[in-house]
Amino acid sequence: MSTNVKQMMEAANAAVPKISPAEAKELMASGKAVVIDVRDAPEVEKTGKVAGALHISRGMLEFRADPDSPYHDKTLAKDKTLIVYCASGGRSALSGKTLKDLGYSNVFNLGAFKDWAESGGAIDHPIEPGM
Repeated sequence: MSTNVKQMMEAANAAVPKISPAEAKELMASGKAVVIDVRDAPEVEKTGKVAGALHISRGMLEFRADPDSPYHDKTLAKDKTLIVYCASGGRSALSGKTLKDLGYSNVFNLGAFKDWAESGGAIDHPIEPGM
């Protein structure tokens, strides 16, 4: 059976709870949360990222999250709380659903980076070229 993006987004949003920047800050303060930026590198270079976040582009997420992959990132442990975000919330919803499908149980969608920034959340700014 074929599907479309709307159906994929509905399934992702049903599986992965959306949280506010304030809720994300609380989870991060626990020390048991890993924040993942799934935007592409040029986006991160332009705007920075949530302070301390891992940058794993959407296209590499499965490879970095699967413990059986040679590209697995050991920071991604199934007993951690994972908070995913992107530019608008779509890629992070799909990413969260992928993480759930891979066996991660505590996964949340922070949504848009701009919401984090506008809430006063800490940001790791990109290094200026030539610095």
